[in-house]
Amino acid sequence: MSPKEIHPNPYRLLPSVDEALRSPDVAAWCAELGGELVADFLSEELDAWRSEIRSGTLTTEALQARLASDSLGRAIGRRAAQEKGRGVQRAINATGVVLHTGLGRSPVHPEVAAAMAKAAEAYCVLEVDRFSGERNQRDDRLSTLLQRLLGCEAAIAVNNNAAAAFLTMHTFAHGREAIVSRGELVEIGGSFRVPDVMRAAGARLVEVGATNRTRRSDYERAMGPETGLLMKVHSSNFKMVGFIEEVPMQELAELGRERDVPTAFDLGSGRIEAPGAAELSMLGGETLVRDAVASGLEVVSFSGDKLLGGPQAGILVGTAERIAAMRSNPLYRATRLDKTTLAGLEATLGLLLSGRGDEIPARRMLLAEVSALKEAAETLAQTLNALPEIDAEVCAGESEPGSGSAPGEYLPTHVVRVKSDKRSVDELAAELRAGDPPLFTRIHEGALVLDPRTLLPGEGDEVLSAFRDLQ
Repeated sequence: MSPKEIHPNPYRLLPSVDEALRSPDVAAWCAELGGELVADFLSEELDAWRSEIRSGTLTTEALQARLASDSLGRAIGRRAAQEKGRGVQRAINATGVVLHTGLGRSPVHPEVAAAMAKAAEAYCVLEVDRFSGERNQRDDRLSTLLQRLLGCEAAIAVNNNAAAAFLTMHTFAHGREAIVSRGELVEIGGSFRVPDVMRAAGARLVEVGATNRTRRSDYERAMGPETGLLMKVHSSNFKMVGFIEEVPMQELAELGRERDVPTAFDLGSGRIEAPGAAELSMLGGETLVRDAVASGLEVVSFSGDKLLGGPQAGILVGTAERIAAMRSNPLYRATRLDKTTLAGLEATLGLLLSGRGDEIPARRMLLAEVSALKEAAETLAQTLNALPEIDAEVCAGESEPGSGSAPGEYLPTHVVRVKSDKRSVDELAAELRAGDPPLFTRIHEGALVLDPRTLLPGEGDEVLSAFRDLQ
């Protein structure tokens, strides 16, 4: 914008919004984002300048210089770039946290992503049998695949595992009592607390045992004519050690059968082993979903987007009777999956059943060999050190499974520690997050840390490009 003549009153130098909109640089953003939004940006920016004038920090001469350098147009450009970068965007995860909640947890397999895209972009077979022409249930195929993988009688899926837990409690304990060990009254991310969910589901919580020790006899004494559900809950983000005791799954299932009371286990992440796939032994004592089903517990729920490595879902497997009861609950319809997510889950389960489970990105990252990670870190450090102002070194480190999977378990890795001569560590991290695509790292002991464990194929080159763009 052309500066106006210097005037004793700096407010008179400020352009109007309409005048600023006619600037070629700003007009280009109007064509991309819409004139109304850009006008809002201009109003906010001009208001900020007026505040600087009132406080005395923006003099007439300084304002004249800003206008001469088109500072207003560049400010709108920065705001427009931030606007375009909001919302769900592809990102590069170099944090070493495999199931990173902030970054969407599991990235799906390319074939899974393709199946989801095909279902989204066209009509698809959803609630009709293509061979008989009769209407069916949208997750019949999903149920069949889970029966083959886990040995359950039936299965359904809802939009996340929190919804799965809520549906279980509401179906079997609405207006009745639900018995849970005190040591399992957990809170997970987003302030999801078991007692609060119980109340929302209309269940009356009955706590049994002590925080660290609960026995079968505690459940037996608490049971009565109002008991609607016996429930176990995975400890998720913490682990108890030492003087502890919990009721084995088989005993709780047996007690439920004896008293004709439904039993359920919210497994959280849900560890699944599949034919031909390497075991996720690094996850320690995580309960296998198949073992929970085999124990006789009638409902087992777990996430689809964590250790399974598929899209976000809450999966419920168990006996045909209990699954049918949850399917008939109106809340199931309110929380059931859309066609795109169903297509992704079916494709993910197909990979597991066909012996290709180790190709699923989350599993591949968890299973990565330390020697391969060291080699990747050394290659990345070498390329980064070729850039001016960058100092990179390789050292041993630890990755995390993430999202409450295997609390307290860490995975050995090798990381690249990066420092810049021009920027602080915080500035460096912020500028990398603002890039395209955004690169997320972590800060540890005064250095920026890049963990190759969570980089997808080809992303090493993009990491290097992100640092080059900073120069």
